[in-house]
Amino acid sequence: MSELFQPLDGSDRSLVDAAAVVRQIGVSPNGEGVEARRPRVVAAMISGADGRAAIDGRAGGLGGGADRALLRELRCCADAVLVGPSTLVDEQYSTLLDEDHRQRRLAAGLSAEPIAATISRRLDQRIAGLRLLAVSGQKVVVYTQSSDQLAASGADLTIKRSAPGELTLGGCLENLYSEHGVRTLVSEGGPTLLYALAAERLIDDFVFTDSPLLVGGAAPPVLDGPAFEPPLALGLQALWRSGSFLFLHYTPLG
Repeated sequence: MSELFQPLDGSDRSLVDAAAVVRQIGVSPNGEGVEARRPRVVAAMISGADGRAAIDGRAGGLGGGADRALLRELRCCADAVLVGPSTLVDEQYSTLLDEDHRQRRLAAGLSAEPIAATISRRLDQRIAGLRLLAVSGQKVVVYTQSSDQLAASGADLTIKRSAPGELTLGGCLENLYSEHGVRTLVSEGGPTLLYALAAERLIDDFVFTDSPLLVGGAAPPVLDGPAFEPPLALGLQALWRSGSFLFLHYTPLG
């Protein structure tokens, strides 16, 4: 049975599925991007009710069926997924979509899976051991300043190298836009990458999942970095509930 979401906008609208939530957010492949000739960036993140972003080093323990359904639907409707190298390894990425999502993409004339992109300045060799890089036909783009090699055992791997000190988030997004046709991108973290994207005003939509768990401890928040001065202001666009999970869609103000 599909996971259902209750809109919390004061209306009497009935329950909706993850696809309807993503349509309301407005995520779709082959969109227009943004005026700066980079993809539209949708940051999807989960945290416990106390703001902690991981349990025992992984975000997966915070989620539930509705959270997983929404994340896969976001991926299904995006041209690419951007994930930091440590998060790729910690969460042990293998495949991005379920078979029904792949078939929907193929029926729409898209690749079976979105591009998987990461930024690893020193080219973390642990990436090579991921099952994701063994998936035949999976397109993977790695941005790095390293001259080291990285092996892929089945994926279609592209390594884009920059000179030391010249690798930038904006440059990576512009390359995905111009060379790989990426118009909509979902960034799934980790907290350091999401902080950096927010700091450079490169996130167009924030999709927060509020998990009904208190984690405590030293786990990082969803954005990990120095305080923003002043704090970044967000506007709430929509709010949904599934069980005790809350799902919030924000866009930046100003």
